[in-house]
Amino acid sequence: MERIKNRVSCYWSKRSGAFLVQRLHEFDSEKKERWTAEIEKYLPEGRPLRILDIGTGTGFFACLLTSKGHQVTGVDLSPDMIKGADQMADSLGMEIDFQVMDAENLEFENESFDALVTRNVTWTLPHAEKAYREWYRVLKKGGVFINFDADYCRAAETDMDEELPENHAHKLVPEALKSENDLITMELSAYQEPRPQWDVQLLVEAGFEKISVDMGVYRRIYDRIDEFYNPVPIFAIAACK
Repeated sequence: MERIKNRVSCYWSKRSGAFLVQRLHEFDSEKKERWTAEIEKYLPEGRPLRILDIGTGTGFFACLLTSKGHQVTGVDLSPDMIKGADQMADSLGMEIDFQVMDAENLEFENESFDALVTRNVTWTLPHAEKAYREWYRVLKKGGVFINFDADYCRAAETDMDEELPENHAHKLVPEALKSENDLITMELSAYQEPRPQWDVQLLVEAGFEKISVDMGVYRRIYDRIDEFYNPVPIFAIAACK
């Protein structure tokens, strides 16, 4: 494994316990239906889909989509995140296939999935262009890829002075981990160009079509500052094969 990938995996493994608690709270909040609405606007209607949740973390999207009747597989580079995802699914009475896997090197056959979803993942990848080619490969013809992310590397260069509540995940991260995250972000910024313009370019090069960008999803999901609030404006990109 590349050193930067190992560093990212270790960082998120250390945060997996608190991350699981946060995602369980989010699943039990109004955010669940908000995320569902944002995802479902892109999905084909009328039938269960085989969906891959890339960078599943502790399984929030995987559980959300399973609750809607879809067959979901979740993958993540961090073994501890996958353990948390199994715990989340168990606590919700769901059976979901979670696997430890590198998002840039997926271990699935060509055209295995009707849809791919990912949240706050592509910014952590040192080779996004390779990842987008891989994701195109495992997507079925006519399938859709949905990516929720933000330009976190450039956001780190500005002062995000939002007043976050004391129960916010960022406030609960130990200082040593905050410093590690800052160093990882600085290193990853060398691999990236301004987003989402860069993502659109890479998606076109990978073969995707009908690419759309939604900069308004941020306001619909995070309309108030609470424990789930993201101080960096996220965007949504949808693309078809």
